[in-house]
Amino acid sequence: MSPDPVRGTAISMSADRNSALSGNGLAVASMLAWAAGFPAAEVLLQSWSPVGLLAARLGLAVLVLLPIWLMLDGPSRILRARWGWAMIVGAFGFGCPMFLLILAQKLTDPVTVVIIASCAPLIATLLELKAGTRRLSWNFGLGVLVSIIGGLIATSAVAPAQLGLGALCAVVSVVFFSWGSMTTARDFPELSQTGRATFTLIGGFAMAVILCFAAGLLGMEVIPEVAIDGQQIGMLGIYALISLGLSQILFVASVGKLGVALASFHMNIAPFYVMLIMIVLGDEWNSTRALGAGIVAVAVVLAQDRRPRSAQIG
Repeated sequence: MSPDPVRGTAISMSADRNSALSGNGLAVASMLAWAAGFPAAEVLLQSWSPVGLLAARLGLAVLVLLPIWLMLDGPSRILRARWGWAMIVGAFGFGCPMFLLILAQKLTDPVTVVIIASCAPLIATLLELKAGTRRLSWNFGLGVLVSIIGGLIATSAVAPAQLGLGALCAVVSVVFFSWGSMTTARDFPELSQTGRATFTLIGGFAMAVILCFAAGLLGMEVIPEVAIDGQQIGMLGIYALISLGLSQILFVASVGKLGVALASFHMNIAPFYVMLIMIVLGDEWNSTRALGAGIVAVAVVLAQDRRPRSAQIG
């Protein structure tokens, strides 16, 4: 008896819808965690150098995630993993981009950095088209455009106050981070989501150590200028464990279900999430950012694939 093609198609469509729903949910949670890092970074950058903060952030995240990865995937799978490639992906897909993003925030401000992040869907789409994992359709192309517009509205920015080197650092950071996220989700299918994130973050930490060593040789400050107190420890915990560790695991899982381009749409709602966090800390409601977040949400729905992609990641 031959399979029922109608039933098979219905099951496939239902699975695609469930995957899209869970993927978008993971992306939302990832961006909420990521947004928490911007207020924390503002406090830390008052006394930390960008390279020192990068090393501390990645080091703490790896220290906490490594034993969890060991329990989930086991020693044998970890030893058989592609360490050489993971170190390259981690160094250039996460270590360098994170340093550039911290440097961009140091040179400009959090709002300007998030504005630049609005180009992430466009960059990620180009990467997926080149890799052959995305078919460009009218609804997806329109979704990219609407997402970028929504991101700009959400940041209340027509022209950032400060650009120059800071903006360039942010753009390069987005390009390499998009590549790193796509590669992490695609090239390590034998590992758990936590394993994929931890694996490449180790490479990022190795790059951070190299950058710290180079900065020290050049006579630049690496350690904090003031004594580390309880507030800094708390902010570093948020910046490393929530905004990096948890966010990275969730984002890699989302990329595996949606692709890096569609998952990146959610980065444009980050200004709204930052605003919500600041409201909790005493700031006022901003209707313009809420409007921009709503437009990005519409873009995410508009750009959803109506059929499976030619090469699903993960």
